Parts: sequence; structure tokens; C-alpha cells
Amino acid sequence: MSRRAQISGLEDHVGYWLRFVSNHVSHAFARKLLKEGITVSEWVALRCLYDLKECSQNELAQAMGMTKAPVSRILDRLAAKKLVSRSTSAADGRARLIRLTEEGHAIVPGLARLADDNDNEFFTCLNKKEQAAIVSLMRKVVAHHGWTQVPVD
Repeated sequence: MSRRAQISGLEDHVGYWLRFVSNHVSHAFARKLLKEGITVSEWVALRCLYDLKECSQNELAQAMGMTKAPVSRILDRLAAKKLVSRSTSAADGRARLIRLTEEGHAIVPGLARLADDNDNEFFTCLNKKEQAAIVSLMRKVVAHHGWTQVPVD
């Protein structure tokens, strides 16, 4: 009788469950944003710019946890939608400064409500303490690995 080594099942892995939940949450949010004509990456840029007020492309890339090239493409799309503006820095003529337009600034609170609603839709089955514990644990994993950039698939 041959012995087969016991191998773990898919559902035995934390990563399986993280991806399972993440895919459902992320896809639902992406669909909600697309109804507003915004992609998830555009939302992240808009939300970061809302806090930063005005910054360079490098500063925005750092805030988003992304590299400069994909952020440039995101900014091109947002500029075409008239949600961000670019200007030349008075201090450094080579530097381009990015800021939200009035329209860009005005839509962020509504999009933030969509994000809040999406979280509520998926995570109200957990109490606030459980939700905080999940966030804390994920931040611990991120810190342990020293991750600073969001993987772009």
C-alpha cells in the first residue's frame, strides 16, 4: 500500500481566505466606482490628493504605494476627466505639481461614502472590535515584511 504524503487543501491556507474575501470586496467596490466613471486606482489617487492638497508626481506615487509610471497613466486619465490639474512649480521649473480641480475635490466625499458603504456591506457581520483586529493583523503582516508598495496585477 503506497502512502501518499498529506498535502494541505486550498481552504487550509490563510491566503486563500484573504484572496476569497478580497476579491469579492474589491470587485463590488470596483463596480460601484465604475458607475461613477472612476476606476479603483483613480479613486486611490483622488483620495490621496484630497489629503495632500498639492504634490509632485513622486510624492503622489509614494502616498499611493506605487511606482511613478502607473501613477502617470492614472493622472493622465484623471486630467482627461478634468478631475486633476498639473502646473509647473514656481520653485523648480522642471517639477510638475498636481492638485484636484474643483470638480475633483467635490466628488471625493461621495466616493468615500461608496467605500464606507462597501465596507459596511461586507463587514457588518463583524463587530467594530473584530474589524479593528483584522486591520491590526494585516498591518502587522505588512510591517513584518516591510512592504511599502501595492502590488499591481
